[in-house]
Amino acid sequence: MSRFGSVRDVGSIVVHARPFGDALAGGLRGLLSAEETVVVCEERRDVPTDAQVVVTLLDDPDHVRQLLVPSVAWTHVLGAGVDGFPFDALGDRVLTCSRGAAAVAIAEWVLGMMLAFEKSLPESWVDAPPPRWSTASLGTLAGRTVGLVGLGAIGVEVARRVQAFDAKVVAVRRTRAPSSVTGVEVVGGLHQLLAQADHVVIAAPATEGTHLLMDARAFAALKPGAHLVNVARGSLVDQAALRVALDDGRVARASLDTVTPEPLPAGHWLYEHPAVRLSPHISWSAPSTMSRTLDIFVENLRRFRQGAPLCGLVDPVARY
Repeated sequence: MSRFGSVRDVGSIVVHARPFGDALAGGLRGLLSAEETVVVCEERRDVPTDAQVVVTLLDDPDHVRQLLVPSVAWTHVLGAGVDGFPFDALGDRVLTCSRGAAAVAIAEWVLGMMLAFEKSLPESWVDAPPPRWSTASLGTLAGRTVGLVGLGAIGVEVARRVQAFDAKVVAVRRTRAPSSVTGVEVVGGLHQLLAQADHVVIAAPATEGTHLLMDARAFAALKPGAHLVNVARGSLVDQAALRVALDDGRVARASLDTVTPEPLPAGHWLYEHPAVRLSPHISWSAPSTMSRTLDIFVENLRRFRQGAPLCGLVDPVARY
């Protein structure tokens, strides 16, 4: 019996995570018992006949589809977003994700972007004597309203941190359930939030219901001069409508860690627009993110072996 207190044999654990498959498999082998076999696979023909578990970064949904052989009972996505998963091939299998593993790192990135906007960083740095010393018109988070579109793990961590700066926090979510963070007001609709927010943080899952959520109508409802931060998926923002809103000043700045498509091709207007701050989908990065991600999977493996409920379950209907 393994250290997980096994009550059933999981067979082989299939890893699909190009180009990190071998490194990830090696890391998992160091965390699992000798009874668990970890195999890196990209094609259906390579999947062991006893495989019951697939672990994936979801970098290639078509390959993931091939790996869902009849013996596989559970698939775990090493990330929070599952919008690219081949749900039509899921059947009655269980799907989980590492929801919350990167929430702290992403929340810190969001705070960094909001502070950079308010304090004109790095624009206010000087490398020569300026025309005037000790003169500026900087902003502040104190007294600002931060609007959270989505109040999952990321939204909660942003709310906790931004309240330390004496900002007001409002949120919109799929349900009207109250916030788990004291002092956060859950409002009735997106446009109600947009009309009052100085900073709008997009942190909702990518689903059919949130596709192009920030469209021309949403930008028209936005408080003039607002700062838009997107750490969800590029599909939530109509980038053509965003460009119009940036050009007319309705959006004073867009801080984007995720766009459509990814990677963004050379020559795209988002690289050049003076009011856009663009990073290559790295807000998740922190020393603890990968270990937290693996810990979630290992805990779920322990539960799976014991027949206990898994963490981070994905609703195949809601698709998050």
